[in-house]
Amino acid sequence: MTDDDVLAEFRAADALLEGHFILSSGLRSPRYLQCARVLMDPRRGARLSEALAAKIPADLRAQISAVVSPAMGGVIAGHEMARALGVEAMFLERPEGVFELRRGFRLTPGAKVLMMEDVVTTGLSSREAIAAIARAGGETVAAASLVDRSNGTADLGVPFYPLIRIDVPTYAADALPPELEVIPAIKPGSRAVA
Repeated sequence: MTDDDVLAEFRAADALLEGHFILSSGLRSPRYLQCARVLMDPRRGARLSEALAAKIPADLRAQISAVVSPAMGGVIAGHEMARALGVEAMFLERPEGVFELRRGFRLTPGAKVLMMEDVVTTGLSSREAIAAIARAGGETVAAASLVDRSNGTADLGVPFYPLIRIDVPTYAADALPPELEVIPAIKPGSRAVA
């Protein structure tokens, strides 16, 4: 699947949005990829996940015994990736502000895990998820996401495989360009802004 094919899937799902968005990182952006919309169609989710699974080297894929993703945005993406890899899917929650496995989810000590996100911007949530996987006894051998919008700056400490890299400008709230300042900001993601 080419980048154009991936973007076509987002456009077909009305998931490529334009406006003034507050990202989970607190940064602002004129464009937002709403992965929840693109994953509404299970067939589309399967196509995207299978294409992403194919980007992970075969020897690494063979090690993975579970996919763990952060709630909320990563839940469906993680489940679809686990289906594509033929392994179990689990998700992390923040009941007290720190990611943890709940709902009876547990990792076998030393389990080789793929941490799956929907979108990576700064990598903060991904690094927090990887730390939670380690606390739960797993070893994150790689990370993946449908979209990398970090402009190549996210360092997750493990090999990182995005389906698509999209370089979209981001701005601090106090350093907006004039065209963005005049548009009311909306927060489409699931994480509260600090």
